[in-house]
Amino acid sequence: MIDFSKIKTYPIKKRASKSSVKNFSRLEKDIANLIPDILGGDDFKTMISLVERAAKKRKQIILMLGAHVIKCGLSPIIIDLMKRKIITHVAMNGAVSIHDFEIAMIGQTSEDVAAGLKDGSFGMVEETGKFMNDAIKEGAKNNVGMGRTLGEYVADSKFEYEKYSILACGYKFGIPVTVHVAIGTDTIHQHPNCDGASMGKTTYEDFKIFTESVSKLNEGVILNWGSAVIMPETFIKALTIARNLGYDAANFTAVNFDMILQYRALTNVLKRPTLETGMAFNFIGQHELLIPLFYHSLMEKMKNEK
Repeated sequence: MIDFSKIKTYPIKKRASKSSVKNFSRLEKDIANLIPDILGGDDFKTMISLVERAAKKRKQIILMLGAHVIKCGLSPIIIDLMKRKIITHVAMNGAVSIHDFEIAMIGQTSEDVAAGLKDGSFGMVEETGKFMNDAIKEGAKNNVGMGRTLGEYVADSKFEYEKYSILACGYKFGIPVTVHVAIGTDTIHQHPNCDGASMGKTTYEDFKIFTESVSKLNEGVILNWGSAVIMPETFIKALTIARNLGYDAANFTAVNFDMILQYRALTNVLKRPTLETGMAFNFIGQHELLIPLFYHSLMEKMKNEK
């Protein structure tokens, strides 16, 4: 019979422990102290420090967006970060531009897709399709990218809720906002006044502008908030071009926020681009919780580092 009396033990203080009270949440006003220095909390605070460092050094901080971020009501946070010159470029898919445009126009967006699909009315509101497609056609004539032409249109139209528009604020602040479209994926492509050539020309111009920003990403930050396909794919191509042309687009911090783990974001934003240099962080959670936490943590960090 095995003799349990011979089992060896040792003092607890000699054990290496993964969790310690020195890393626990501290009940102080500063939100950084509420986040424990353990696992994801430690990663989050490290990420905030890297973003703060890049902002302090005036490095490139590019934000890539998916539409859910806008529908969650987070535009004011993004616009404030643009106004502070922390975010230096906003790149969005076509759906973001539509929600942003509608919010500026009427202060509302996001329809019931299932209900509209039954009778073919999904995406068929007149003003969104007419105004946006007309603006894009005008932009193509003037050799202007889609983001700038839409931002200028919103600003010139003096829509009631213009202050909530990332497109318009980018135009006013002189910060590039680019729109990256896959033709056939957005509701305005369903409208009779949509012109594929204009759509392609203006979004391709934006791809070149985006690539220019990516070429300056050394020691900066690339943020991907909620884009599962379009922006990760666009980013990896832009990064390839930048490196192909000899730009030092390396040693940057890559950060992904999304509700679930997405293959393209994980691979094309985090893993491959930072394989040899840089750092990558992936945080899973609801945008309406993660992004305000990011904003408040960054603001406190910047205030305390002054």
